[in-house]
Amino acid sequence: MLELMEDLGRRAALAVTEKFGAQPGVPPILTVARATKPEFGDLQISAALQLAKALGQKPREIGQAIADALASHPAIAKVELAGPGFVNLHLSDLWLAAHVADALALRSIGEGQTVVIDYSSPNVAKPMHIAHIRSTIIGDAIKRVLRAVGYQVIADNHLGDWGTQFGKLIVAFKRWLDADAFAKEPVEELLRLYIRYTEEEEREAGGRVEEEGEAAEVKEAPPILKAAREELVKLQQGDPENVALWKKFIAVSMAEFDAIYRRLGVSFDVILGESFYNDRLADTVARLEREKIAEPSQGAMVVFFTEERDGEALPPFLVRKADGGFNYGATDVAGVLYRIERWHPARILIVTDERQQLHFRQLFATARRLGVTCSLEHVWFGLMRLPEGTISTRKGKGLIYLEDLLDEAERRALAVANESSPGLSDEERREVARVVGIGAVKYNDLSRDRQSLISFTWDKALALTGNTAPYLQYAYARIRSILRKAEAEGARPGPLGALAPIERALVLRLFGFGEAVEQVARSARPHTLADYLYALAGAFSTFYAEHPVLKAEPEVRAARLTLSALTADTLKKGLDLLGIEVLERM
Repeated sequence: MLELMEDLGRRAALAVTEKFGAQPGVPPILTVARATKPEFGDLQISAALQLAKALGQKPREIGQAIADALASHPAIAKVELAGPGFVNLHLSDLWLAAHVADALALRSIGEGQTVVIDYSSPNVAKPMHIAHIRSTIIGDAIKRVLRAVGYQVIADNHLGDWGTQFGKLIVAFKRWLDADAFAKEPVEELLRLYIRYTEEEEREAGGRVEEEGEAAEVKEAPPILKAAREELVKLQQGDPENVALWKKFIAVSMAEFDAIYRRLGVSFDVILGESFYNDRLADTVARLEREKIAEPSQGAMVVFFTEERDGEALPPFLVRKADGGFNYGATDVAGVLYRIERWHPARILIVTDERQQLHFRQLFATARRLGVTCSLEHVWFGLMRLPEGTISTRKGKGLIYLEDLLDEAERRALAVANESSPGLSDEERREVARVVGIGAVKYNDLSRDRQSLISFTWDKALALTGNTAPYLQYAYARIRSILRKAEAEGARPGPLGALAPIERALVLRLFGFGEAVEQVARSARPHTLADYLYALAGAFSTFYAEHPVLKAEPEVRAARLTLSALTADTLKKGLDLLGIEVLERM
C-alpha cells in the first residue's frame, strides 16, 4: 500500500506541474493519506488546498487536475472531487485482491544505514525489578522493528558497572558479608549489603547522604564514606583484591541478568558498561577543553550552553568534578564518540526514563559542538510507579523483582489454562502459561504510549482479557485451528473474488501493516504497532462472525481461508516484532 500511495502522490505532483507549470512550492510527491471515513473513499489527497496560494489557482482546479490524472490508474475504481478541493480515491477490489498477499512485505527503508540502540542498562550488584522492564522491552521491540525495515542494528547494553557505589559495596562486602546467603542468592545479598551500608552512612552523617551522580558533596565525610572512597581509589588503581571483588560482582549480576533476558527473549550485540570507557575519559575531556567546548569552573570542567549557539540555554554540563574525578557526563560523551568511530551510525537511540531528559539534551548539544552529525535520539519513557510511589532500589522499599513478576505472570496464566484448556496436556498448559504470561507482561507495557506514566498493579499487568497479548494470541490460535480443520477436510486457500464490505474492510486493514511498522521505525513508539494488531484482530472477529469460512461454498471458502491465513501471518509477524510469542493451540 505504501508503494501505491507514493506512486499516486508522484503522479499527482506531475499532473499539477504539467497543468500549471513547475513551481518551487510543489513537492515531487504529494501526500496521499488514508481516508478518515469510508464515505471519503479509501485514500485522500488534500494537497490542492495547500498548493492554491503558491500556484495562484483555485483549489478545486488543482484538485480536478489531480483527479483527472489518477482516474485511469489500475488501482483506482473511482475518483471524486469533494468540497474545496479534496480528492477522494476509491480502490479497486480487483487490485486489492491481486495485491493483498504482498501486504506483509516490508520496505527496506533503512537499507545501508546503521543504528546503535542503547537499552536495558541495569546496575551491577542490584536485582532487576519492574522499573527495568520498560527500557528492556521497549528497546528490544524497537530493535526488532528497525531490523525488519532494513537497518543494521547494534544493540548495546550499557551496564552501570563503575562508580562510587563500588567503593561502598566493597566496604560492606568486607565488613558484613553472609557467605551462605551470597552462595545461594548472590545479587540479593549484594543488595542487602548496599542497603546496610547506606543506613550506616546515614547514621554516621546524621541524615541523608549523596546519591551516586549527584553534584553535592558531604563537607565532612563520615568515617564509613572515607573508607568507601579509599576502597574506590584502590579499585581504580588496580588493587588485585578489589578488582577481583568487582569482577565477581559483575559475574554474578550478569548471570542473573542473562537468566531474565532469556525468559524475555531479549538479546544484545555488545555489552559495553561504563567501565569500558574509563581509558577514554581523560582524552575526551582534554578534547572538550582543547576545542573550547568545556572550560574550568570552580575547579571542575564544565560545558556552558547559550540559546544563540546551542538552540537553548541549558544548565551547565559537568564532565569532570573539582576533585579530578570523571562522571556520567564524560562517560556518555566518550560513548557517543566511540559508537560513531566504531559503527558510523545514521542514528543513535538511547532508551531511558523521563528523568534523564535534561542530561541527554546537554549530552547531545555537546556532541553537536564536537561535530557529531548523526541523529541522536533520547527515547524516553514515563516512570513505572507502585501505588505508594516511585520504586527505589537504594532503600529497597516496595520492590517487585522482575523475576518475581514473571513467575507470578506464568502462575496466573497457568491457572487460566488449567481452567479453560482441560484438553491440553500438562506440558502444553505449562507452555501456554509461559507464552501467555510473559506476553501479557510485555504487552501491558508496549500497548501504551511509552511516554505515559504507568501505575503498576498486578491485575492490570496480568490481565488476560481485553486489549491484551492473550487476546491477540488467542485470535491467532483460533485462526490456526480453522486452517487445520480446513486442511483436514481437504480445503486449501485460494484466490480472492468479489469482496463483501466486511471482507474489504479486513483486506484494507491487512494493508496497514507496513504503515504501522514504518511508523514505529521512525517514531520509536511500539504502541503504534500494538494498536494496529488489536484493530486487525477486531476486524477479523467481525469478519468471522458474519461470514462462515468452513461451511462456505468451495470458491468462497478458499478465498476466506486466504484472508484467514494472511491475518494469522500478520498477527504472528507483528507480535514477533514486539517480542511476543504465539501458540498454535490455546
